[in-house]
Amino acid sequence: MSRLKKAFENTLWQSRLVVLLAVLFGMAGAIVLFVMASVEIAHMVGEVAHALTTGTDMKALHGEVVGGIIGAVDLYLIAVVLLIFSFGLYELFIDEIEPARKNQASKILEIDSLDQLKATLAKVIVMVLVVSFFQGVLNTKYSSPLEMIYFSVSILALSLGLYFLHRSEKH
Repeated sequence: MSRLKKAFENTLWQSRLVVLLAVLFGMAGAIVLFVMASVEIAHMVGEVAHALTTGTDMKALHGEVVGGIIGAVDLYLIAVVLLIFSFGLYELFIDEIEPARKNQASKILEIDSLDQLKATLAKVIVMVLVVSFFQGVLNTKYSSPLEMIYFSVSILALSLGLYFLHRSEKH
């Protein structure tokens, strides 16, 4: 019975390697999002360069450029979520990443527990939501004082949420 138990436990332990799928595809997703965000910013730079060379009114382009750049920042942040997720899963289920441990400059990718991974991801996801909120604000037209009050209350709620999130961090 001991040999069967040992074989079962060995198989069970090796089954953790299925996490490599999430790690690999998470990294692939992060790379895709980094490329997409970079292309978006390059497109915005091209738009501005074209407007400058043709003498187009920059005020007309302002909203499009700001919206495009904020959208790119949003993509970068989501890519960072995927990177942290991939690194964290690898460190929790497979092995420590030695180059990351040797480099004292990058502590954000060191994950020691599932709770730490969740907390790190939650903070980055909140920042994604903040950026998405501001991107939505750029495209919103306000036609009544009540809508402006809602807008002000939403900014207050967002600010309070960020304050409490930052306050809960261990310094």
